[in-house]
Amino acid sequence: MGRGKIEIKLIENPTNRQVTYSKRRNGIFKKAHELSVLCDAKVSLIMFSKNNKMHEYITPGLSTKKIIDQYQKTLGDIDLWRSHYEKMLENLKKLKDINNKLRRQIRHRIGEGGLELDDLSFQQLRSLEEDMVSSIAKIRERKFHVIKTRTDTCRKKVRSLEQMNGNLLLELEKCVIHPQFLFHDEGDEESAVALANGASTLYAFCQHHSHMNIPHHHGGGGEAFKNDDLRLA
Repeated sequence: MGRGKIEIKLIENPTNRQVTYSKRRNGIFKKAHELSVLCDAKVSLIMFSKNNKMHEYITPGLSTKKIIDQYQKTLGDIDLWRSHYEKMLENLKKLKDINNKLRRQIRHRIGEGGLELDDLSFQQLRSLEEDMVSSIAKIRERKFHVIKTRTDTCRKKVRSLEQMNGNLLLELEKCVIHPQFLFHDEGDEESAVALANGASTLYAFCQHHSHMNIPHHHGGGGEAFKNDDLRLA
């Protein structure tokens, strides 16, 4: 049984429409390739889907521009690019006019172009003055905002540094030892005995020389310290 004839009308179902588009697109590209190879024809095929997705086939070794140039050359009196070129020229002229107008406004605002200022009417000069006053006010407002922001930032940094300094002073006060005592860690026999008995930490303090009472003695006899000398082991 042969396939039934399909009625040529828009396929309402989007999924079916996309499937049909893909199948027939591949089919027509295949036919274009066969025509190009079998008949040595120059073929260019451009196709846009419903979603504006472009698909293109062109004979190998050619480009779309070459095909279009040959098309114009064959018809003779048709220039496909002239209308586009004229639109570009018109757009360029508008952009130049806008640019010149902006340049004049800039020269007016910086006080240049005396002749141009002389050509302005009183109302134009008044309007220019008002624009400058408004601009100055905005600039001054922005300047004060920047100054305030930087000042607040500096104040926060100063407060943070002051707090850090206070914390360091508190830690320092906890670690300071009374000035009449000095840390003494010389390895003597008593320290060795204490360590041998299992002492994990050993501290030894002796009285500062400025507070010592060292009696004069002769020879090797006599005590070097008084009986109230402090020794902690």
